[in-house]
Amino acid sequence: MHRRRRTALSVSVALLAAGPLLAACGSTAHPGAAAVVGGQRIEVSALQAEVKDVRTAQQNSPQSAQLIKDSGQLGKVKLSNMIFDRVLASAAEQAGVSVTPKDVQDARAAMVQQAGGEAQLREQALTNGGLAPDQIDTYVQRQVTEQKLAGAIGARTQQDLLPVLVKASKDLGVDVNPRYGSWNASQIQLADYQAPWLAKPKPAAPAPGAPSSGAPEDQQVDPGDSASTG
Repeated sequence: MHRRRRTALSVSVALLAAGPLLAACGSTAHPGAAAVVGGQRIEVSALQAEVKDVRTAQQNSPQSAQLIKDSGQLGKVKLSNMIFDRVLASAAEQAGVSVTPKDVQDARAAMVQQAGGEAQLREQALTNGGLAPDQIDTYVQRQVTEQKLAGAIGARTQQDLLPVLVKASKDLGVDVNPRYGSWNASQIQLADYQAPWLAKPKPAAPAPGAPSSGAPEDQQVDPGDSASTG
């Protein structure tokens, strides 16, 4: 029997402890860019928009004050995820892995069912994952891509994915605006940001449709919002 796809929000997107949100500022080499990955810019304006969407959703929540307090490093979390998404996409391409819109649609439908409805999913995504409603699909895409990549290379733990992600990161080249820190290509995260998924290795979830390994479900990974890494 195929293992049921994990639908809970990943701990790898859990928000960091409260701290000052880093201000955006262009670097000398790439003015206006928060980072450059494989020659492609991640604009400061795009990062700020991600943060603003979350802040708007948080302000509309009954738990507004606590959510904002607990997400002081939201800008760094978002940038780490945005960089990781590009690294993950490159690693998946190198492994011949692709994710279709239907894959994302099906995975999101499973998450909605698990959460008890769309409204509940949005609430959980904001509270547990620091995700605005329009960021959920990106998160789902990341989960499905990680699962498929794990299946393609035979990875059983998140740590098993690390070598292919490191290779993709180094091949691409990542230049981060010093205002946000620097990129550690060996750990696939901002140098001063400890990605939760690296703190404690867990078994990786099989790719959708992959045979069950027989491991208890509570040992299956919720693949990261960035290595999640980041």
